[in-house]
This record gives sequence, C-alpha cells and structure tokens, in this order.
Amino acid sequence: MTTIKDVAKKAGVAVSTASLAINHSSRVSKETAKKVLDAAAELHYQKNGWARDLKMKKTQIIGVVLHDLSGSFYAPIIKGIEETLHSYGYGLIACSTAGENLGTAERFLRERRVDGVIVFSADIKNETLFDVCRAHFPLVVLDREISHANLYSVTVDNLQGGVLAAEHLINHGHTSIGYISGPSNNWDSQLRSKGFTECLSQNGLSVPSKWHIKGDYSQRGGYQAARLLLQQEQLPSGLFVSNDQMAIGVLEAFAEAGVSVPDQVSLIGFDDIELARYIRPSLTTVKQPKYEMGATAAHQIIQHLQGSPSKEHTMLTTEVIQRQSTAKLD
Repeated sequence: MTTIKDVAKKAGVAVSTASLAINHSSRVSKETAKKVLDAAAELHYQKNGWARDLKMKKTQIIGVVLHDLSGSFYAPIIKGIEETLHSYGYGLIACSTAGENLGTAERFLRERRVDGVIVFSADIKNETLFDVCRAHFPLVVLDREISHANLYSVTVDNLQGGVLAAEHLINHGHTSIGYISGPSNNWDSQLRSKGFTECLSQNGLSVPSKWHIKGDYSQRGGYQAARLLLQQEQLPSGLFVSNDQMAIGVLEAFAEAGVSVPDQVSLIGFDDIELARYIRPSLTTVKQPKYEMGATAAHQIIQHLQGSPSKEHTMLTTEVIQRQSTAKLD
C-alpha cells in the first residue's frame, strides 16, 4: 500500500512537505503542492489509507503534554503537530503541566488512553517517561535529548543558537557585551549559555559578572533583570537575552529609563515568537523552527505506529532573524 513516504520520494520533497501539501496547507507553494498531488495521484495514494490499517490502531488520537497551553511560544508547535497528525487521519488531545495540572498530566501519561504522546514539558521527569516506555508505549519528547526504547526526541540546536547570538553581536562591532540567561537548571538554557560564552571566549571576550543577570524566561523576569543592569554605572553596548519573553521585558524597562535600543544598547533575543516582529523596535532574535519541531514530533509518532524505522533523535537548526533591535557600532 502506498504511504506518504512513497509520495514524498516520488515528488522529491520531505515527508513533512508532502503531508502539508496533501492537507492543502498554505505553507506549501502552489508549484510544490501540484508536484506532490500529481505524485499522489500517480501512485494511487489515499490520504488515510494506511492509517486505518495500522497494527496498533486504537483511538486515532495522539496526546500532547505541554507546560503551558496558552503561551505564544507553543502555538506554532501545536499547529505543526495538529496539521501533520490530521494529514494522517489522527487527532490530538492536549493537557498542561502548569501549576496543579502536573498530577493530571502524569496520570494522562500513565493511563495510556491514546495511541502515543508528545511531551514538551520539563515538569515531567525522565523516570516517569521511562516507566511509560517500558509498557511499549510510543513517546516523543521535545527539547530534551534522552535515550530509551520506544522513546524518541526532537531538539533544537541550542548550542549553535548561543554561538549565533554571540557572532551576531561581535560581527556588529560589539565588545562590551552583557547576558541575561535563563534558569540554570533548564537544559536548553545551559546549552545556549555554553555556546554563547564559548564563542565570546574564542574571540577574546567575556561577560563581566556585573553584566550577567540570571532570569527565569518570563517577561517580568526580563524586566527585573534589566532594572538590575540599569543600576550599573555603564551599560553594555550589546546584550543577549536568552528568550524573547524576557527580551520584551528588557525593552520595557529600557524604555522607562530612556535607554534607546539599538542606539545605546543592541539587543538580541532567542525563539522568534510572533510578537517579536510587531514590538518596536522589532526584535532581532535567534529563531527556533517551532512549527517544524511539532511536525517532526508528529511524524516520529506516526512512523513508530506504522512500524517503520525512525531516528531516535532529531536536531533542528537555528538562524538569526535580523530586525531593528541590533545595529552596528559606528
């Protein structure tokens, strides 16, 4: 029976692109969509044909566990998961681990009332994931690289992202550089810090302790971190903020204090949330491919259910999106 992978191969595109085209997504160009649909017709592909015959068919539902269902960061991830699952004839159920919801989310995992689960929350401990996997239940974990039977992971190259942030500031002529980092116990924050500081070191630079403030990934945390920076006699000319939510808080604090961005301080964030392009100045940031994270996770779950081989770990790349908040030094 023809699968979506056969169609993608015939059309010369990625499986995710083929799925989006068959699902009539606006994210695919008309030319590519035609190529995919022509290949599907030639191969007599039926959209949900193989999904109905999966050996592990149970509910046709995939669970999604996120820390926060309302955050703007998560919206494109959920969209990537949902559109990809829909192209295979699957739906999704989502739950949050924020606040008092953690116990409910853990029960949701352990009861296994769906065909598989995608987890994107540091609140769910590795031990819980391993317990669920021992029952031969397929799991995909986002933003955490761990290895176990029946468990797959999708991460972003946070180390590379930290390097890109440092290179961007250095290439714009900045040598006095500050850093507002994320939570020290957060895996992606640790990697961003490592990439950023190592790149600075390789260029003979470092972040003075007075310009290194620890944040918590919240907008309020960014605002408070910026207030601490403003207490110093001098500000850095370049500043890396470890996520966009904090960067927005920094911009707010700087605006209140009359500090001009980028005239006095060039600021680069990380994530490329939707708001980053609309605030003023618009935010230069290291982009995470959030939609692709969700789509890739959904493909891994489906491949597992289909019984086809899947890479245990997939790492996606980052890129700098240049906007108004950084500028070259005169």
